[in-house]
Amino acid sequence: MSDKSPKRVLIITYYWPPSAGSGVQRWLKFAKYLPEFGWEPVIFTPENPDFELKDDGLQKEIDINLEVIKFPIWEPYDIFRKLKKESIKDTSKVLEKSKKTLFDKLGIWIRANLIIPDPRVYWVKPSVEYLESFLHRNQIDAIITTGPPHSLHLIGKSLKEKTGIAWFADFRDPWSQWEFLDTLPMTGLAKKRHQRLEHDVLRAADAVATISPTFQKDLEKLAGRPIHLLTNGFDPADLPESFQQVSDDQHHLEILYTGVIDAIRNPIPFLNAFQEAFEHDSRKVRLRFVGKVSENVDTYINSNIWLKEHVILEGYVNHSIVFSFYEKAHLLLLILTDTKNAQGNIPGKLFEYMATGRKIIALGDPKGDSAQIIQKAHAGNVFKHEDHAGIITFLENFKVDYSTDQTKNLKTYSRKSLTQQLAQILDAIQHPLS
Repeated sequence: MSDKSPKRVLIITYYWPPSAGSGVQRWLKFAKYLPEFGWEPVIFTPENPDFELKDDGLQKEIDINLEVIKFPIWEPYDIFRKLKKESIKDTSKVLEKSKKTLFDKLGIWIRANLIIPDPRVYWVKPSVEYLESFLHRNQIDAIITTGPPHSLHLIGKSLKEKTGIAWFADFRDPWSQWEFLDTLPMTGLAKKRHQRLEHDVLRAADAVATISPTFQKDLEKLAGRPIHLLTNGFDPADLPESFQQVSDDQHHLEILYTGVIDAIRNPIPFLNAFQEAFEHDSRKVRLRFVGKVSENVDTYINSNIWLKEHVILEGYVNHSIVFSFYEKAHLLLLILTDTKNAQGNIPGKLFEYMATGRKIIALGDPKGDSAQIIQKAHAGNVFKHEDHAGIITFLENFKVDYSTDQTKNLKTYSRKSLTQQLAQILDAIQHPLS
């Protein structure tokens, strides 16, 4: 093969269109731009994955020439649903229930202690068998696995051992230190199993990357080796050409939150401050949530007459439609997790928020990675979740202003720039220094 021949990389990902979310966009965008840097991607993904949120619009971004291999997967969720005799689409809601049945508790215990590292682990063996044959028949110069689900890294490890092909492991979230695991009734033995599998992956991969400086440092301590930082980002091509700033009428204020509201992203402190700041204000104010909102928050809003009138729950919409909401917004709300992984929490939408030029008000760790990015770009303010007075003062004194310079120096976070960094990592592991 000549140096000018395109190199091919096999990307193994559970989440792929029509699945929605930042994890999907991360690798959809990498696949979009990799050919510009000498790498031709091949996608390996489940034929019948189990997920609730779909965005059919993302499928339009898949290049018609991109090879996508869809391979059947078996997951234990169907058994759970049949035994429970309920039409539960989103099994994560079982964890959020305040009153769990004995069957719920049993199912959660089994998930925590017997299905390790996650329910997609049953895809590992058949995928390895299929891909080992595929790799013998096709030229592949590198393999990428992205988790969660972290079981996909076990596919990469096995293929590395069987074929010797360079392998890159992408951690979008921590593994053994992931806050999600703390919500499960896990035994010490199960925790050690996670740690052992994680250690094996971190030591065996030719290169490892994660999305934030904090996660990077944590993984370096566990791995005893350098870990690459490869953040999420934004694609300038997503911004409509006609994207306009809304009126700076100070008598009207539209606040927008986009994305998921769940058990670890709690908007109630902001809702309380929002009401206190504007309940007796003459301005016309609206707080709009675009995306999936937990039942607990939905109930909280609808039980309060003032909030019910001033908070709008739009529900989930396709990513392309989100930009029409950005156009109408004056202020963007970012709710970060308030958990042990909070410092390293950098939502993918942060970069998209910044690209719109709107100011950001964020609830999270003022010293966390997201806060550092926001403060460096002068893109907004970050408050602790419990800083009720600070949030109220900010809202009461907020003036619509588009003179922010946050859109400057954003090139580092463009999807194309990030893909160039990924390609450089792949080049290095394919041709390691002697």
